[in-house]
Amino acid sequence: MISVDEAITRIAAALTPVESESVSIADAAGRVLAQDVTAMLNQPPSPVSSMDGYALRAADASRAGVTLDVIGTAPAGHPFADCVRAGQAVRIFTGGVVPDGADAIVIQEDATAEGNRVTLNVPASSGRHIRVAGLDFRAGEVLATSGHRLTARAVSLVAAGDVAQVFVRRRPKIAIAATGDELSQPGTPRKPGGIVASSGYALSAMITSWGGDAVDLGILSDTPEAVASIADTAKEADLIVTLGGASVGDHDLVQKALGPRGFELDFWKIAMRPGKPLIFGRLGKTPLLGLPGNPVSTLVCAMLFLKPAIGAMLGLRDKEASVMAKLSSDLKPNDSRQDYVRATLQFKNGERFVAPFAIQDSSMLSVLSRADALIVRTPNAPAARAGEAVTILLLE
Repeated sequence: MISVDEAITRIAAALTPVESESVSIADAAGRVLAQDVTAMLNQPPSPVSSMDGYALRAADASRAGVTLDVIGTAPAGHPFADCVRAGQAVRIFTGGVVPDGADAIVIQEDATAEGNRVTLNVPASSGRHIRVAGLDFRAGEVLATSGHRLTARAVSLVAAGDVAQVFVRRRPKIAIAATGDELSQPGTPRKPGGIVASSGYALSAMITSWGGDAVDLGILSDTPEAVASIADTAKEADLIVTLGGASVGDHDLVQKALGPRGFELDFWKIAMRPGKPLIFGRLGKTPLLGLPGNPVSTLVCAMLFLKPAIGAMLGLRDKEASVMAKLSSDLKPNDSRQDYVRATLQFKNGERFVAPFAIQDSSMLSVLSRADALIVRTPNAPAARAGEAVTILLLE
């Protein structure tokens, strides 16, 4: 068996970024950039007012009580076309372009208007209430860097830079094949001794949220011929993910059935709980990740190994930082496998606390569904007492 960290490293090293494509900025949220994005203009493009008031020359208003002639207006989007000269002012509104000749704004609360004249109740200060051109960013400045996922905020910034199209990594195509004669789809008749297939639905949702394109190959029967068909149906996939059939039983066929079709094993079995019987290798040129069949094992392994695999194919540089929390109850010593303990999360007096569930069986989806986090227990970790800090992985 190998460690979790070694498995993650070997999976990521075996994968390379997929090709890029150009998409509209309207469709770019959540996508991973394949190229840096640079601003096409200064923002703001011209000096603008940050307040409603009067644009004028500071030299004309060095003291309170000065009265100036108001020669025009400058609302946002409608610049004043002339120049402000000595003794003059322009009525300006927030976002309006500061007229030529003006170098200060006196806000309307500090001025008294009467007809086409305005009396200033305070002295003006050069640059006051003016946003200079390029205050936010300048043309040619990098707004978003390659390898990072575009958040809603980043999309807004890129759009403000007058960028309509961006180059992003295409969504990697992830083929999912569940194996098992005991499985049936929800809402269909169950076989004798059978169970309802459920993990694939969560897996498809996870793949989509992580930036991939899930392709469901359906449920395959426990025959060498059915499992071997993956080599034909998943030819266009960037990564193949199998569910079940990863162990050593007579009906665990992934390695046996795909070996004659060109499957080469990289590693098998990880020192972890849940999820020990995990496979990674290549089916021809296509990487294959064989997840264990127990629902909780499937989904925990997906979080730990499939998510960074998709990240590697997207060229994603963003890394998830570990999170610490305090235990709400004691934990027993751990054995030689890294354990991922389902737990609920609470905040007490501004501190994060986690409470492990009493039952951690890998078949119990109800526990995983109610969990907020996984407590990471390193191999051979000693007993931990309530109040001690532990590392956790946040779910969702």
